[in-house]
Amino acid sequence: MSECKTAFITGINGQDGSYLTELLLSKGYHVVGLVRRLSVPESQTSRLEEAGVYNNPDVALEYGDLTDQASLVRILNKYKPQEIYNLAAQSHVRVSFDAPQFTTDTIAMGTLNLIEAMKEVCPHAKMYQAGSSEMFGNSIDADGFQRETTAMIPVSPYGCAKVFAHNICRNYREAYKLFICNGILFNHESPRRGGNFVTNKIVKGAIKIMRGESKTLSLGNLQATRDWGHSKDYVKAMWMMLQQEHPQDFVCATGVSHTVQDVVNFVFKKLDLCPEQHITIDPKYFRPEELDDLKGDSTKLRQMLGWKPEYTFESLLEEMIEHGLSK
Repeated sequence: MSECKTAFITGINGQDGSYLTELLLSKGYHVVGLVRRLSVPESQTSRLEEAGVYNNPDVALEYGDLTDQASLVRILNKYKPQEIYNLAAQSHVRVSFDAPQFTTDTIAMGTLNLIEAMKEVCPHAKMYQAGSSEMFGNSIDADGFQRETTAMIPVSPYGCAKVFAHNICRNYREAYKLFICNGILFNHESPRRGGNFVTNKIVKGAIKIMRGESKTLSLGNLQATRDWGHSKDYVKAMWMMLQQEHPQDFVCATGVSHTVQDVVNFVFKKLDLCPEQHITIDPKYFRPEELDDLKGDSTKLRQMLGWKPEYTFESLLEEMIEHGLSK
């Protein structure tokens, strides 16, 4: 065990954290995860349990919080990880308008707390910072894509906080020569996606309608377009970024965008349902400032690191439907 690498993951119990844990274990890592203490802990490790890694002897869970720098210093001192993956966040964009200070505390100040702890305890570690396509807002290059050089003009508290985290990581990378890579990941889903995110909300809602458990599904902006990939593909990109010799920033995306309406049509057709009979529009699901189009150019990631996604939009949704039907 002394020869294997140790990776520290914040947000280990999230969608990406669970897939990343599986990937790292398959490569012989020892994985340490940061877990926030919740008053109802029963479902806190459900994704790790589903992945079959919760009781793995090479996985250790430690209580702490990104807003509590002392807990981060304690954990980093205890394990001295070679790699750090910062995936924790208040990650729901619509909710960030309702809880902007909490969102900013966890994402912006939480990231600063982590890189300060890294600088103090293990400055030679390599860190991955989970950026987001939401940082671009409605800023789009002339060819319709967003890439590493696209201007970042976010349109949500979540996006604003992620831009701060992105820039403070870049600043510390240059100022203190820390190995930090910013991954600018576009929307990525999976059967482990939270039920309040639109893709899984549509899948679960449609299955309930098919089973006669519900009659309608309320959604927001059906014309918003997103570049959707699979979390399993995207965590591979995270790992690949930390295996290079010099830290850089990378966009991770499929390069193909679809509307929310496209998701609805695909899922409902698969379940032999007619969307027009069941979909309702509720203004509460619209954002105060809408983000219309997201489509990423991951040429740099593909050419420099050899990354390519295995899942398509269709195979992603098919896996989510199949998983939902099995429940």
